[in-house]
Amino acid sequence: MSVHQLSLDRYSRIGSPVHRLRTDAKLAAVVLVIVLVATTSPAHPWVFVSAAGLLCTAAVLSRIPLLYLLRRMLVLEFFVVGVAVLSLLQPGGFLVFGALLVKSTLCLAAAVLFSATTPFSAILLVLRRLKMPSLLVTLIALMYRYVFVLLDELGRMQRARASRTFRHARLLAWQSPATLVAQLFIRSTERAEKIYAAMTARGWK
Repeated sequence: MSVHQLSLDRYSRIGSPVHRLRTDAKLAAVVLVIVLVATTSPAHPWVFVSAAGLLCTAAVLSRIPLLYLLRRMLVLEFFVVGVAVLSLLQPGGFLVFGALLVKSTLCLAAAVLFSATTPFSAILLVLRRLKMPSLLVTLIALMYRYVFVLLDELGRMQRARASRTFRHARLLAWQSPATLVAQLFIRSTERAEKIYAAMTARGWK
């Protein structure tokens, strides 16, 4: 899979009604939905139903494949469920778990839809307009750029491992991913040090 296929900007330049909206207007709408959902009591389920209907309508109008959006949601949904599970330890845990899961999923859907319909460069421009610290914006841009470099590196490592593995033992089934993660961490650290040295040599602070 290429860097282009993995890019968050894959469907961000479609000429749909949602894509044509101003980036700052979409960001304001997303923040409003997140704040409204997060602060609403579970005793008012109509708010959650309305937010879900609004997000579903925006998803349809965006013309982005539903499977693509769901796939991105599922990747992050594991973290949502993991946090929500902790609420089961509290009194009335199941009710709290359900409310937290619904709220977190709606907030996540709003963020995913916003990022999928907005070029990352436009998001950075809005952050600069909002007077966010320039260092923070630069770090976000670098993280976005080099996450795909690491994914390409991971792909090369997996192909190299596959070309050298001639048997499929159960032991390798869990050892190989662990080894890949460890090697990727080492290589990413080395790459980060080289990039920092190169940027420092060019006057970056």
